[in-house]
Amino acid sequence: MKKILLISTLLIFTLSINAQNIFGKWHSKNDETGEVDSVIEVYEKEGKAFAKIIEIKNPERKNAICDLCEGENKNKPIMGLNILTGLKKDGDEWSGGKILDPRNGKIYKCYIQLEDTNKLKIRGFIGFSLLGKTAYWERAK
Repeated sequence: MKKILLISTLLIFTLSINAQNIFGKWHSKNDETGEVDSVIEVYEKEGKAFAKIIEIKNPERKNAICDLCEGENKNKPIMGLNILTGLKKDGDEWSGGKILDPRNGKIYKCYIQLEDTNKLKIRGFIGFSLLGKTAYWERAK
């Protein structure tokens, strides 16, 4: 009986810790329609946070390329494109990285913060964080 209780407690503890992080799959919504237009996977690599597009909901856009992007991302497929790069953990947020908006090809400084278990705040900005835009992603189930 004690083993079952111990295993159950450890399992619940592990699940609650895993649910309280930024890593995993998230839904990104179109600002104009409010509809989910893509699934983004946030992952960790060498202690930094990155994210890439792993699913595009609109069948007509599945093979879209980032024609408005510049540099190494110019004309790359949007599917699989890394849109968040190099964020480092700083307290309760991840910052110091950049975000690419494939809709306009622009790259912004950014930070992300877990609002709650299923809501991620993404703030992209130029210069100071006061001059920017905030988006919220919902955890994909």
